[in-house]
Amino acid sequence: MPSSVMPTSVKSDGHTSSDAISAVGLRKSYGDKTVLDGIDLQIPAGSVFALLGPNGAGKTTAVKILSTLVTADGGQAHVAGHDIAAAPDGVRAAIGVTGQFSAVDGLITGEENMLLMADLHHLSKQEGRRVAAELLERFDLVEAAKKPASSYSGGMKRRLDIAMTLVGDPRIIFLDEPTTGLDPRSRHNMWGIIRGLVSRGVTVFLTTQYLEEADELADRIAVLNDGKIVAEGTAEELKRLIPGGHVRIRFTDPAAYKAAASALRDVTTDEEALALHIPSDGSQRELRSILDWLDSEGIEADELTVHTPDLDDVFFALTGPANVVSQTKETVR
Repeated sequence: MPSSVMPTSVKSDGHTSSDAISAVGLRKSYGDKTVLDGIDLQIPAGSVFALLGPNGAGKTTAVKILSTLVTADGGQAHVAGHDIAAAPDGVRAAIGVTGQFSAVDGLITGEENMLLMADLHHLSKQEGRRVAAELLERFDLVEAAKKPASSYSGGMKRRLDIAMTLVGDPRIIFLDEPTTGLDPRSRHNMWGIIRGLVSRGVTVFLTTQYLEEADELADRIAVLNDGKIVAEGTAEELKRLIPGGHVRIRFTDPAAYKAAASALRDVTTDEEALALHIPSDGSQRELRSILDWLDSEGIEADELTVHTPDLDDVFFALTGPANVVSQTKETVR
């Protein structure tokens, strides 16, 4: 077997050895409010998974269950190969969690925050100092290391927060809305940090309300609404679920434009720009069909562009009151 191929075994509960996180039928209620209503997850190791949803959708509850902070009412889950109910200590040893609110102690310095975390991980004094120094340098916090953390900017506190999470060298990191409240520059810096973690083989479970963030970072995205995962796929796959995609064909030759406009059905015309808009999901098959038709008719277009809905459209369609897509879970494979 080539070294690049990871052997995969499937257990009776659907968990495979190549999954960093898997869950089947996770349920959680608080009183008469159902927060998670039987969600399934399958997240490969070394990937970024983004869980999207409006406030109150259950994103943080999912993180708390998978990180063993609260117990599920039903269902099964494995994290880093450990059953969250039967082997919570194994899960905790393999993960790091950065919550919505910073765990940084503002009364002590950045370095002292790091050393405190090293003590909590039972590292020796020498090892703790080595790890703290390495992470402070990696997250560009060396100059601020001796200053009280209360003097740090929001972006610096968030970087310190993640650096503290990495003291235990986790294989899986849960980032619960890690860039909330950050300015655009700090948010982009945080994206670079997350990409760097994944390049080192870390699996990242990300919750966010910034759709651009999920689009930029995630290998796979799930949309959570009313306790259920209503759609799952890559960003591009999710965008194709929503009506409104089209192919724009532009001409410089008015005769070619008129020939195409008269021959094609269900097109929107733009006479001023000599452009046609053809409804399309942007798939390779549809594009090939359009190009083949143009060739067969001897019509030459000067520009062809594909326009698909963005994740904002997906989010509002799946979580709004008048859903465009059925609330039955859509999984795109």
